[in-house]
Amino acid sequence: MGNNGPVTRPASARAPRLDQVCAAAVEVARSAITEVDPADVGDHLQAVAEGDRLVTHYFECRLAGYRGWRWAVTVTRVPRSRTVTICETVLLPGGDALLAPGWLPWQERLKPGDLGPGDLLPTPADDERLAPGYLLSDDPAVEETAWELGLGRARVLSREGRTEAAQRWYDGDHGPDAAISVAAPAAARCGTCGFYLPLAGALRQSFGACGNFYAPDDGRVVSADHGCGAHSETLIEAAESPVDELPTVYDDSAVEAVSVSRAPGSVEASEPAEPYGHP
Repeated sequence: MGNNGPVTRPASARAPRLDQVCAAAVEVARSAITEVDPADVGDHLQAVAEGDRLVTHYFECRLAGYRGWRWAVTVTRVPRSRTVTICETVLLPGGDALLAPGWLPWQERLKPGDLGPGDLLPTPADDERLAPGYLLSDDPAVEETAWELGLGRARVLSREGRTEAAQRWYDGDHGPDAAISVAAPAAARCGTCGFYLPLAGALRQSFGACGNFYAPDDGRVVSADHGCGAHSETLIEAAESPVDELPTVYDDSAVEAVSVSRAPGSVEASEPAEPYGHP
């Protein structure tokens, strides 16, 4: 004999049975949709059992702008009664419904360039990009100023803030992969340009500001390996190449012979030449 220990059977949830009386009350459910015109309620789509003697009827929604939405009307009845009553009516989105995008806090909806003149953008007190000025920030240039009494800032960029800014700048339009940088000569990098103004602090090795009036990045932060055609060492000298003078060539085949007839009174060739008053 084996071990006849207690056997535990998992309790299975019994699916609710569709109540036929409630399922047949299609017109009762349709009449409960009173918020709109009857023409905005379309065909009956299905009846779904929600529980014992509890059924939800779904109808097509024909309201403009609500494509894929459905009217849902839940009905029920008491035991041993054939009178169906309305529980609730609601408009629900279907699988292919046209929905508005998910809501985002205004801080997450902001994009570069959204802040205009007069707009205020408050910074959260727990912003991870900032750290109190009296704390060590791993940036010697910042700490040198932050510890000076009366001159330090209340908050400075934290390590996370600097890393995030550096990555954003490097991957943007002023990094090495920008179209103007890729098209520039390989040696025309900002780090070797006379117009390059390095930043202070920990970002000095990788970023600076462009000071070339004619460059497209003038006044913007660029990476040291960014580049453009306005590099200070882009010197083009006019090459003096001698011009070969071609000899004059006469093409006799292009000369057309023209016959000339003598006019009356012309001098014959046998007559002596007339003097012209000079030797």
